[in-house]
Amino acid sequence: MSEDHSKTTTMDVDKAFLKSKRGILKVAEMVTLFVALMCFTTASRSQYIAATAMECLITLLLLLLYLFKLNKKFTFFFWPLIDVFNSIFAAVFFAVLSLIAVNTYTLTGTLVGGIIALLSAGLLCVDSYMLFNNITFNKPRNETPDQVNG
Repeated sequence: MSEDHSKTTTMDVDKAFLKSKRGILKVAEMVTLFVALMCFTTASRSQYIAATAMECLITLLLLLLYLFKLNKKFTFFFWPLIDVFNSIFAAVFFAVLSLIAVNTYTLTGTLVGGIIALLSAGLLCVDSYMLFNNITFNKPRNETPDQVNG
């Protein structure tokens, strides 16, 4: 009749990820996307709001995936490659979106949102570059670039 209620499942939080370059970059992406979303929301530009909210949600989910180490539990996807594709497509999309927003603004919120979205596109480019350099394709993980070229 007595059950052991002391067994609780805890979720590990990867605090080292938040202090790493990639963690700081993901948090910076989240902040810039959220600020751009708020700027577009104050300007009531629904087409920009939808795109920015979608990418903000995707970036938040990827950040939580790495923060709670869920990428190690759900191994049926190659998460770094998914993150690279998301960063590349989002960077191109936000570069175009922000240039359109800056060129066709009627309210200051659209202009500021477009500038911050362009900054976010730059951060997404850096993220995709860093991730792509870390992905190894058919090479041992401990092999350095000097060993490959030498």
